[in-house]
Amino acid sequence: MTTALTTGRPWRVIVLFSVPLLIGNVVQQLYHFVDAVVVGRHLGVDALAAVGATGSMLFLLLGFAWGLTSGFAIPTAQAFGARDHEAVRRSVAAGTILTGACTLLLTVGAPLVTAPLLELLQTPAELMDDAIVFAQISFLGAGAMMFFNYLSAIIRAIGDSRTPLIFLTLACALNVVLVIVMVGTLGWGVGGAALATVVSQAISVLLCLEFVRRRIPVLHVRRRDWRVSRAELAEHLRLGLPMGFQASIIAIGTLSVQVALNELGANAVAAYTAAARVDGLALALLQSLGLAVSMFVAQNHGGGRPDRIRGGVVQATWMSVGAALVLGALLIAFGAMTVSLFIDEGSAEVVDLAAQMLAINGATYWILGILFVLRGALQGLGHTLIPTVTGVIELVMRVGAAVVLGSIFGFIGVAASNPLAWLGAVVVLAPAYIHAHRRLGRVPVAPTVATATTPIAVIGPTDGSMVVDAIVTQPIVLPTVAQAPSRHPRRFRFVPSRDKRRARG
Repeated sequence: MTTALTTGRPWRVIVLFSVPLLIGNVVQQLYHFVDAVVVGRHLGVDALAAVGATGSMLFLLLGFAWGLTSGFAIPTAQAFGARDHEAVRRSVAAGTILTGACTLLLTVGAPLVTAPLLELLQTPAELMDDAIVFAQISFLGAGAMMFFNYLSAIIRAIGDSRTPLIFLTLACALNVVLVIVMVGTLGWGVGGAALATVVSQAISVLLCLEFVRRRIPVLHVRRRDWRVSRAELAEHLRLGLPMGFQASIIAIGTLSVQVALNELGANAVAAYTAAARVDGLALALLQSLGLAVSMFVAQNHGGGRPDRIRGGVVQATWMSVGAALVLGALLIAFGAMTVSLFIDEGSAEVVDLAAQMLAINGATYWILGILFVLRGALQGLGHTLIPTVTGVIELVMRVGAAVVLGSIFGFIGVAASNPLAWLGAVVVLAPAYIHAHRRLGRVPVAPTVATATTPIAVIGPTDGSMVVDAIVTQPIVLPTVAQAPSRHPRRFRFVPSRDKRRARG
């Protein structure tokens, strides 16, 4: 299902488009929230800290795989937009083969390096056993996560954004139930928490496959479609690897922060883990607005409406800043109360540390709100250099601040690394977008009433303000208006079907 964002009041269409994105983000964050509550309440602070100690390592390897499989859906979206159904099926086959190969490598290799990596990260000794169990089970079930993400991505790639949201909601709801049963009722410890995630995603994979079999014939891969060429596999890797590496770059920053936390002890790790779960819920709204702005700008750029882009980005910035101020005030006022849901009585130090981190983040959310909107706007315009550079700046500042300030001020110094990183990114993003804004003011408005393109979001993992994503702009046929060439720059290409190559040759 596609949505035109080139008509109507900009602020209104941005808000309406961001709602399903927000629901998806909130559902994911609620799962992490409930998971942490169950682990913290039933197993204690050390167990919660052990799960948190694995987060950066899991994000390094699983995040790479997540970004990779998201990128595999890009040729599928482009082939579908060109109405080449044979190329769609072969793209699905190629992505499935590569996802299976990546799953095999990750499932076999990652559990073997779990313990050495945790030692390299200076994980506290009292957390090591639980951390190893949680990470190894997560890696052994990596295939379920990868194929769930890949299936969701290719369904989204053909223009259906609601079905992946439904299956994501089902997976998260099932995950919550299984975590309560396996950890609370059966007493399987942190291993049960990891197993709950694997089982829920495996069931969701089966449901997705059944849905595709019944409802989406264009994705039905035939026997001859599996004979994909090396060129087609290479094309999928060309598009998937950059998104995987982007996730890895993000993960390097989280690894550095994790090391700084581990040096401060188990209470600091537990406090950061609990605060991050609450923080994630608050960030869901700002992340959704940022992606909605990216899609809004991409469609209007393709439709030749620079006037709507200029007005929409300004309105979205004010909305994002306003939402950030409200969220920040709520976080400062109720942060300690919310964190106490994770922790049993007697762990007041953990609650106090987490509340301090939430207060620091909450007071600076307005910076993050600006960051999401401006980065999304530049991505929607097809700019890749500045968003990438600001991502690197953000990570460098986060790592530097966590290491330097952490050694001087302890936990507060590590917590301050986030807003400092956001500020560093905005200092570069703001003048870059102002320059683009002025250039848009000199572009004539096209006399169009509908867009000749429809962007599709290919979404990967997130960490703070960093989002692994891509905007794929595919052509659509307008019923009453002649097809106009898109002004949106083509960022990707796909391999045409064999029949079309023969015809051209």
